[in-house]
Amino acid sequence: MPELSPRVAVYPGSFDPITLGHLNVMERASRLFDRLIVGVGINIEKCAMFEPEERRELIRQATAHLGNVEIRTFSGLAVEFVKQCRAAVMVRGVRPITDIAAELTMMMANRRLAPEVETLFMIADGELAHVSSSLIKQIAPLASDEALARFLPSNVVHALRRKLA
Repeated sequence: MPELSPRVAVYPGSFDPITLGHLNVMERASRLFDRLIVGVGINIEKCAMFEPEERRELIRQATAHLGNVEIRTFSGLAVEFVKQCRAAVMVRGVRPITDIAAELTMMMANRRLAPEVETLFMIADGELAHVSSSLIKQIAPLASDEALARFLPSNVVHALRRKLA
């Protein structure tokens, strides 16, 4: 297997849909690495709101101002996708209270599967740290566009409204 680059990182997730918390992690991670690959995971067992290509396009639009971000779709283990991308770092966005235990367990499993891949945990800034795609799906039918704009990039608010119509 070719050597993995410490200058390339992969941020895998479902991003269904991408939130301002995800975007905050992407912006900050893109400053740390020469290249950030956002991996849109395809999980056929999950009932997604947006198709993988729709999610990819929403992320592309939201990250258009970041010149070193690439968006790809993948299925299977995230750590294997990271290795396929020849990246030495997997970025994981975590919410401080709800995600830490599960993410630590996953990190330890990934270290056994791919000890050459390091995991970098990043928490979204301030008021974005609690935002999740699941929360968005719960509040979207009831929230105004103005309220959703506190959690989502504007292009995602419009796409969400079209999806719910």
